[in-house]
Amino acid sequence: MTKKLRIIVDAMGGDHAPHATVEGAVAACRDFGADVVLVGNEGIITRELERHDTQGLHLSLKHATQVVGMGDNPLDVVRKKKDSSISVGMKLLAEGQGESFVSAGNSGAMVSAALFIVKRMPGIDRPAIGTFLPSLTGQALVVDAGANNLCKPHNITQFALMGAVYYRALMKCKNPRVGLLSNGEEESKGTDVLKQVHAHLKKSSLNYIGFVEGKDLFRGNVDVVACDGFTGNIVLKTAEGVAESMGAAIKQELKRGLSSKIGYLFSRRAFQRLKKRFDYAEYGGAPLLGVNAPVLIAHGRSSAYAVRNMIRAALEFSRQRVVEHILNDPDIHHDIETVGRKPGLLERIIHR
Repeated sequence: MTKKLRIIVDAMGGDHAPHATVEGAVAACRDFGADVVLVGNEGIITRELERHDTQGLHLSLKHATQVVGMGDNPLDVVRKKKDSSISVGMKLLAEGQGESFVSAGNSGAMVSAALFIVKRMPGIDRPAIGTFLPSLTGQALVVDAGANNLCKPHNITQFALMGAVYYRALMKCKNPRVGLLSNGEEESKGTDVLKQVHAHLKKSSLNYIGFVEGKDLFRGNVDVVACDGFTGNIVLKTAEGVAESMGAAIKQELKRGLSSKIGYLFSRRAFQRLKKRFDYAEYGGAPLLGVNAPVLIAHGRSSAYAVRNMIRAALEFSRQRVVEHILNDPDIHHDIETVGRKPGLLERIIHR
């Protein structure tokens, strides 16, 4: 009998918590056979669970007295809210009491708690959020999608290396195309930082295709796109906004006349499939690559359906042993040592 994977869930994280997180956790237990630990205020979670039929489901609770707000300072959370649902969940993960920890709460607090409690992988200077965006040929992975606003060249180089390993493991693609997001494909384009990353990646073992533009993500011309977290988060939020606006515009056009309404009846399934491809709730959560255990971060607006899929994504991430692949991949560690290594003091002085 296959062992159930235990997923630790921040029940208090997200705009619609704990209602959405509890409902989504119950659905994930039922639909995917997950073993879920709900972390948060035990009394509040228990009242939410009473709304659902949980008989036969693998659900347990871990009490936490504090809640992390979306506006809380990430470092203050680690220092002053040690009994928050995020801190307690991370401790459970670090102690091996679950395979993954997931939250739709404060993403900055998640990154800080992962760094201080779960810890970085050897050789990795900063972890990065990896987010998939739909393209004409499948999906493109953006790394970093929001964990690091200011990055050094070796940081972005490491993001590309980790992203390639993640893509290979999840998509079963032996040699993903890796690109560096810039304002043009020409080598003369880009900032000084990007030009240094470009030089590093050309020397790596990756299938590096050079600079790519924003349009390439959606055309399917690239599989893994490396960038700093500030740029990646703008790309992610822009894509979400365009998808929502396009959906609303299509609805407006379909209501303009009888012929449009009739046409919609014949193409309704195609529209529904298109909406599903661009809906963040379908993807669930994005992993924080570069820490010693699986940590996934979901959209703050996550509904119960999105939380369900966040747990599904955590199960898949754990089953594919992505963390182990990054830890043990000989190519990535060779590349980190040769092209993605943090510069020593002498090198930094010379570079200045």
